[in-house]
Formats: sequence, C-alpha cells, structure tokens
Amino acid sequence: MKSLKLSAAALALAGLTVMASMSTSSYAADARPLINALENSQGEPSLAPMLKQVIPAVVNISVKGTKKVRPMLDIPEEFRFMFPQLNRERQREFRALGSGVIIDAKEGYIITNYHVVADANEIRIALSDGREFDATKVGEDEHTDLALLKLEDPEDLTALPLLDDITKLEVGDFVVAIGNPFGLGQTVTSGIISALGRTGLNIENIENFIQTDAAINSGNSGGALVNLKGELIGINTAILGPNGGNIGIGFAIPVDMVKTVVQQLKDFGEVHRGTLGVTGTELTPDLAENFDYKGKAGAFVNEVLEGGAADKAGVKAGDIITSVNGKAIKSFGELRATIATLGAGADIKLGIFRDGRNITLDATLQEPDEISGTDAGELSAFFEGATLANHDGGGVEVTKVESRSRAYAYGLREGDVITSINRDAIKGLSDLKSKINKAKGKMMALRIERGDSTLYVTIRN
Repeated sequence: MKSLKLSAAALALAGLTVMASMSTSSYAADARPLINALENSQGEPSLAPMLKQVIPAVVNISVKGTKKVRPMLDIPEEFRFMFPQLNRERQREFRALGSGVIIDAKEGYIITNYHVVADANEIRIALSDGREFDATKVGEDEHTDLALLKLEDPEDLTALPLLDDITKLEVGDFVVAIGNPFGLGQTVTSGIISALGRTGLNIENIENFIQTDAAINSGNSGGALVNLKGELIGINTAILGPNGGNIGIGFAIPVDMVKTVVQQLKDFGEVHRGTLGVTGTELTPDLAENFDYKGKAGAFVNEVLEGGAADKAGVKAGDIITSVNGKAIKSFGELRATIATLGAGADIKLGIFRDGRNITLDATLQEPDEISGTDAGELSAFFEGATLANHDGGGVEVTKVESRSRAYAYGLREGDVITSINRDAIKGLSDLKSKINKAKGKMMALRIERGDSTLYVTIRN
C-alpha cells in the first residue's frame, strides 16, 4: 500500500514498488447473485451475507523476484572506468505480499496493483478456502499502478461483479475494503466514500481516486473496495499516513479506469495511451464567471495543439470540457486521467461549453508522440537513455530513464516534466526539438517539474 508522504508502505513491506466504452458482463458473468438483504441468520443488521459471497473473490498474493540495486554514486559515464566497484550494478532478491481481485472466474483473471508484482519472477495466489495457484503476468501499467494476472489451470473460482456505472457513486455511500494487511490474511474494514475524483496527490502518474475512511493498511494493495451489493467499485492502492499506517484516508483506483486498462492489457499486454492534444487548467470560479459558465465543474482549455485529436475535432482555446462519453468531467486532472486510460484510436464524444451554449464534438484519440533510446540521444546527448513523450498538461514527460545512461547521470528522472527551455515554454516534443535545434552550440537551462518541486538543469547542446 502506497503512502502519500512520498514513502510507500507497501514497497517497504515488499522490499521495493480501450476502449471508449465496454460491457462489464464478460468479467463476472459467472459471479454469484448480488446480496440485497444485509441481515444475519438472527435477523440482525450485518454485512456477513454479502461478505460470504465477496471474500472468495479477493485473494492474497505473495511474490519473489530480484531487483536492480543502483550504484552507490551517480558517476558521469566518462569517469566510470575509474571506479568499477562503485559503479557496479547489483541484483537483490526480495519477497512481497499484497492482495488481488478475481474479475473473471472462467479465465482466471486477477487484477492487482503494479507495485505488488513489479519485478516479480514468481507469483503465488492463495484463495480464502486455502487453495493456492501459480499466476503469470498478462500485462502491467505503472502509470495507473495496475497489473493483470492469470491463474494457471483455474478451477471453481468466484469472481466479483464490477459496478456498471461509476457515476452512481456518491460521497457518503457505505463501502467495504477487503485485503491482506501486514500479511495477516483476509481482513474486512468498512467506512464511507469520503471524496471522489481526487487528483494531484503525486501518488501515481495518472490519478482519479476514490477516497475512503475504511481502514486500509500495508498489504491491502490490490484488494477490493466494494459497495453494499458486493460490486467492485475500486482497487485499493494508497494511504495517507505519516508512518505508512491508517489514519482514515485511503485511496482506490475507480472501477471505470480498471475496466479500460484491463481491456487493453488483455488485448495488447500493455496500455496504448491515447492523447487529446490540449493543455489546460482547473476551472476556477473567476474563470467560470468570465466565460459566463454557470456550472462549477469542468476542464478549461488553454491551448489546442496543432494537428492533435482536439484540433481535428474542432476544440478551441477557451472551451470548457464538461464531459467525456457522457460522463461529467470535474477537473482538468480528471480529464487527463480519463483520456490517458482510453486507447489510441478510441472514438469519444466531448461535451463542450462555448460562447454560452453546450455542444458535442466527436474526437478520435491519437497515438502519443514518443522518442527513446538512441533517437533521444540524437536530439541531444543529454537525453540519451531516456524515453520522452508529450505530456497532456503541456511540456515533455520523461517516461523512462535507463539507470546507467547519460540522461540518468545528468540528473533526469522518470516522471520529470520539462516545461521550458531558457524561459520559453515547451508545448510538446515537436516544440522541444525545434528549440533545441535553434540553440545548437549554446547553453540551455531546462526547467523541470518533479513532483511538487521545480529545478533547472543546464546543458550545452
């Protein structure tokens, strides 16, 4: 279970970390009927009837693997030959514990968190009835912290039904969290939905969390957050706590995001992200008033990138995006999370407020521009070993950095967002290339956003 103080409780325990629309029927068609009467055999109010049907679908996960241990010092490549011992990359074995949810009993599919099974060589699944299975990874997505597993030779499993419409959730709804905290075994806690659409927490790259006060602790990662009907509404992933312990603020990845990511992991083994091609900001009361918008939620469009999906659809700067595929958009962060989990090529409908009226535009999401490896090195030696991609909020994101590369030695880190060069804002990869070409032979100062921090890196191209 991740902790929001920029330390990850689950990682400490472990020793380390579509389509536009789809039906839920394929996930849990063989799941047992939902429970409506929440009473025990004595006629007293109880969650027991629902839990008897839900708990068999929540599994305990134990993993073994090895991970790379970085050199003791970050030494520039040209000097590494002088310090072979300090520069040597080592492997370290680890074991981890977590939770998962069976979403397809017939095929044996299990959804869990990426950080539970990252770098795992062996994955063992334990059911509530004591049976154990080996599992393999179908695919994983670090940016949403989700991974899809498949049991070998599944037999007599129970799957959880998935909530069909996330918009049905409301703050104050009762929820139940089920998982394997601290390796104790199946544990159930209850609470309410404290908030919806939480973003900007810097827990994961793509965020649109359900917040709950149901107790979530280390080892709950990948476990189920369910409603009183026993439907899966989210995958528990993170907690806010000073020491990695529960203080009543936990976060779950909503089921609509889970469904879109799962479908792509099934189809491709990875997520083929779509991009809309806009930069924007959160809608403030002042902005809403200035544009005669009476609503309180939406995503304000600052700029439409030329040739992008939004540009081709007719989106304009100054538009307020109010919905995607009929689902209300509360913030620019939620828009980014929604678009990022839909596949490239997905056809979507955008609800737009413009000049006092509501309109609907059809858009087809595009493949994100991305350069990596030697291509990035050709752009500038500074980027050699990094993978760069357009960032939906504007700028260029460093999506990956090889640990023994020039980019890493010069200070680039995964998740960094390059926002400007020499105080000139960077809109995207094409803009970055253009500005670097203009600065040939000159010193450049790159402004980088890293979490809540801002730093400058100076390079000579």
